[in-house]
Amino acid sequence: MSAVVEVKNLTKEYKQKKAVDDLSFEIRQGEILGLLGPNGAGKSTLMNIVTGNLKPDGGQVLWDGKEIKSLGAQYRSIIGYAPQQQGLYDAFTGKRFLAYMATLKGISKKEMPEEIARVLSYVNMTEAANRPIGTYSGGMKQRILIAQAILGDPKLIVLDEPTAGLDPKERVRIRERIAALAGDKVILVSTHVVSDIEPIAKEIILIKSGKIIDQDTVEHLCGKYGRVNGLEELYMRIFEEDTSCAD
Repeated sequence: MSAVVEVKNLTKEYKQKKAVDDLSFEIRQGEILGLLGPNGAGKSTLMNIVTGNLKPDGGQVLWDGKEIKSLGAQYRSIIGYAPQQQGLYDAFTGKRFLAYMATLKGISKKEMPEEIARVLSYVNMTEAANRPIGTYSGGMKQRILIAQAILGDPKLIVLDEPTAGLDPKERVRIRERIAALAGDKVILVSTHVVSDIEPIAKEIILIKSGKIIDQDTVEHLCGKYGRVNGLEELYMRIFEEDTSCAD
């Protein structure tokens, strides 16, 4: 199967420091690709470029063989994006926020109630839907961000630290939901938490200081680096000294 998303030689520089340094990879339909690295590795910058929210200094992102900047609104209509941090409208209820996002995504008023109910249920937020977002915990806000990302059944889902602020039980639940979404979609998940992606990603990219260190299946990655007891140990070995920057 040919790649649906192609990232070619992306670079992005801030204040003479390369946040993204000549990155290239592909994702195929039905695949979950995990982007694993510490804070400051360049993950969020890369996510913003892939979603079209940030222009690279060099390189390109292709969707189904076409450069995303040439697709414009068509590309935005197929993306669901849950950023790591986003200003939410504290006075809005969860349901009102989702209705606002659904309108931006072009979901009709007729379809909207059912679609909002679907995504609220998916992230276990139905009971809190009519509460103001300002009363939500950090984990609840994260779940609402994930809910808006899957509104409209997007073909490409990009999740930046999707389990941030969630308790262990909810982390597992969201992880399972992400895995269930894959089917006919393309999913890119960025995280520094190994357990979030180790069980669900077809392949994992290890990223450090804006560069890809390696890309392979979990099994092959662990086999490449000698006697490593799982991806967690491999992560600690590679990234233990790279924790001082911010994305």
